[in-house]
Amino acid sequence: MLSWSGDMNMTDEELEELGRDIAKNNHLKNVYFWRGALDDHTVSLLFRGLQRSASITTMHLYENGLSVAAVQSMVPFLQNADNLRLLVLGDNNIRSEGFNMLLRALRDSPIEILNCNNCGIQAIEIDNNYFPKHLTILRLNDNNINADGCQEIAKLLQGGGATLSTLWLQNNRIDDDGAGILADALRNNTSLTTLNLSENDGISKQGMTMLLKLVNDISSIKATLHSNHTLTSIIADYGGDEQDLNERSQRHLDNALKINALNAYSSWSIPEEAGRAKVIQSQLHSANREELAGLQGVHQSLYSEINPLHLPEVLSLIGRRHGQGELYVALKSSIAGVVSTVNRKQCLQQQRAHHNAKIEAIEAEIAAIEAADGDVTQVASESRSSKRRRT
Repeated sequence: MLSWSGDMNMTDEELEELGRDIAKNNHLKNVYFWRGALDDHTVSLLFRGLQRSASITTMHLYENGLSVAAVQSMVPFLQNADNLRLLVLGDNNIRSEGFNMLLRALRDSPIEILNCNNCGIQAIEIDNNYFPKHLTILRLNDNNINADGCQEIAKLLQGGGATLSTLWLQNNRIDDDGAGILADALRNNTSLTTLNLSENDGISKQGMTMLLKLVNDISSIKATLHSNHTLTSIIADYGGDEQDLNERSQRHLDNALKINALNAYSSWSIPEEAGRAKVIQSQLHSANREELAGLQGVHQSLYSEINPLHLPEVLSLIGRRHGQGELYVALKSSIAGVVSTVNRKQCLQQQRAHHNAKIEAIEAEIAAIEAADGDVTQVASESRSSKRRRT
């Protein structure tokens, strides 16, 4: 490991030579130049010599006050660091231009973790064709990212090629619009497990509701089954003075995330199982469903979407999972469906009798026609025989 903190006190020639020595070292894996060890000028010298590496896996360059110029100096190294897995550039000043340049430079890199906390980033331009293909953890805390930035980040969360598993956006300028954009992008995402949106003061009850609906959409059984079953951690703060409302929302959010986590850590890890567990815990439990429906603005009755012929099976499941008290509540709520089941059976029986009578009438009419055809044929045959005898 090579670690240097504070002023390096080297000449320009010594810095460039140090870069060449690091590039030649095939055993050096961890490099730390931090807390004032470098500036834009010394970075340009160091990376003039250090333009490739076959061994470095982690590089920490935080708290150096580096700008976009430093990123430009690092581009050859970033494009030729064959084993670089972790890059930390936090607490610098690379801004949006430097971050966008960084992503393009790391396009074909094996980089897995990128830390750009507190780098003055606001406007992000994501081109999926120029994004690191192996990146799983992206930390962008303490920047100025807003809803427009979330729109760009959403590109990384959509499609079958999404790789991010952890996304940290703590203490940015994200509001409900930004939270909604991320929630929409995550509906069909199967890679991201951790999302940190804490200390974004613009996220309110509305944003909280969208995040809750993302992992447990109570609007219908089908919606619950198709919620996000991959996320296991969502960290967020919600503005407003409605502490009780926030606590209830957080409790239901935590319950859904817990189901996702239990499924993820199980030996089978089947997303559909998490969906079924959410239906049983939230849709088929009257108190939970009532509270979730209130939080998400859902007014439709659960039993209005259940085929009455399936009610006995559903009621049996409620009794087994939630006890006799919940079964009683379910029976009261579904009695109209039970009655309609009986009425439907009677209706079907009546329709069967009606159609059977029509079939019998048609068959009788066919028989009469066939009998008439037979009589006509017989008369014609007898007439021909009589003519032959007279001749």
